Amino acid sequence: MKDIVERRLETYNLKTKEDEINALKEITQEILLYSFYKIGMFEKVCFLGGTNLRIIHGLQRFSEDLEFATTKKDTTFDLHSFLNEALVHINAYGYELSVDKKPPIAKTVQGLFLKDNSIKKILTFKFLQDKRAKIKIKVEVDTNPPEGADNTIEYVDFPFDFPVSSHDLPTLMAGKIHALLCRPYCKGRDWFDFLWYMSRKVAVNMTFLENALHQTGPWSKGKPKVDLTFVSTELKNKIDSIDWKDIRADVRRFLSADGAKSLESWGVPLFTSKLPILSHGLTDKH
Repeated sequence: MKDIVERRLETYNLKTKEDEINALKEITQEILLYSFYKIGMFEKVCFLGGTNLRIIHGLQRFSEDLEFATTKKDTTFDLHSFLNEALVHINAYGYELSVDKKPPIAKTVQGLFLKDNSIKKILTFKFLQDKRAKIKIKVEVDTNPPEGADNTIEYVDFPFDFPVSSHDLPTLMAGKIHALLCRPYCKGRDWFDFLWYMSRKVAVNMTFLENALHQTGPWSKGKPKVDLTFVSTELKNKIDSIDWKDIRADVRRFLSADGAKSLESWGVPLFTSKLPILSHGLTDKH
C-alpha cells in the first residue's frame, strides 16, 4: 500500500526538500488518524492542536505533533495500548513504526513518540533525501482536560473518508490562548495560529479558557475572572515581552517560501493591532 503514500505525496506543490519531508510527516499523521478511527480511539478522545487546524481547517503551515484530550477525565486511559493496536493498521502502508517505552499511566498528560525508519527507503522522492533519517511523530493525550469543551464531528478524506471527534473552533481558540499565556516557552507556531484565528474572527469558548487557566499555569492559584479585559491585557503583556526574532525563526521551517515572506511583518505592532478583534468573538457559551 506504499503506492497510496507516494501518490499522495505527488499531490503537494513541493519546492524544497524540507517541504517534502513535512508533507510526508503530514501524510503519516493522516494515516495515523485513520488508524485511530479504525480502533475506536475517537470514542474516547477529541482531536485538537495545530495539526487539527492544518488537516481539518486548512491552516497554511505544517505541524509536528498529534494532540488529543479525553472527552472527560479518564485515569484509566492507556495511550501505549492504543498506539500498539493502531500500528497493525498503519504499518500496512509500508511503515515500520515503533512506540517509545511505555510511560507511567498515572501521568495526566501521556506523550509517546512514534518512530519509523522504513517508509523513506521505499518511496521515490522529488528531492535528494537522507533515507536513513527516521520519521518521528509525537502523540499526546491530556487525560484530565478542563471542563467546558464543545466537541463536534469533522471529516478527513485521506486515506479514506472517515470521521474524527474534534474540539470545535471556539474551544480550539480558547486552548490556543491558554498556550500563548501559559506555555513556559514561546512557540512561533502558536502565534501563527493566533493570526489564523484572528483573520477568521473565531469566537472564544470563555468557559473552557477560564477553566484551563484555573487548572494549569500562573493563574491556577489566584483563579481570576477571565473576561475580555483580562485576556487582552495579558496577551498584550506577552506580546511586549517576546523576542520576535526567535519567534520568527521557530515557525519558518513549517512554512512555504511565500508563507515565510509574511514573517517580515511580525512584531509588536502587528500582533497588538489584532487584539481589538477579540471583542468580536469573546463569548461565554455556557
